[in-house]
Amino acid sequence: MARPIAKDHAQTRAALLKTAARVFADEGFDRASMAGLAKACGISKSLIYHYYPSKEALLYDILHTHLSALKGAVDGVAAGPDAEAHLRAIVHAVLEAYRHADAEHKLQLDALGVLPKAQQTELATIQRDLVELVSGALRLAAPELFDRRPEALRPAAMSLFGMLNWVYMWHRPSGGMSRADYADMVADLMLGGMTRLGSAKDD
Repeated sequence: MARPIAKDHAQTRAALLKTAARVFADEGFDRASMAGLAKACGISKSLIYHYYPSKEALLYDILHTHLSALKGAVDGVAAGPDAEAHLRAIVHAVLEAYRHADAEHKLQLDALGVLPKAQQTELATIQRDLVELVSGALRLAAPELFDRRPEALRPAAMSLFGMLNWVYMWHRPSGGMSRADYADMVADLMLGGMTRLGSAKDD
């Protein structure tokens, strides 16, 4: 008979995902063991296997949960008073979603490739949807630029993510710039850069 799911299944799973992300990020996914993870969680290894049949299944759920939450945060940004305000709100939403997800984000960058191709494709679909959401906001903020130079839209979106994705490497809560201040700086750089590109003559 299968072991019944505990009433606190969702909470236990969430805590397991958070601890596993930290352990995998700190130790490296290949080097981390389920035994070590169980010790870090303060539970038995058999209980981990009750939730996940393998280390790879656990990694997939960490990344799927993280990326889905990130997409949901961006998708949930309400339309602002104008397109520029909407873009700024999206930048803030991404950085806020990253606030307590440094380990998950590091795994997304470092360990996604160890998963089966089918799972990589599923996660890549979420990432692509996220890029499309941001691309749409950029297009609305600078329609003349991207109508004239549509090939610049994806590079602009990826440049925006480039400024946001590495925050975990250098930002410290006690540093000289808050996340909110940095979000405003990134938005200003993007909006100012798009204005300059929009006013530049084609070669």
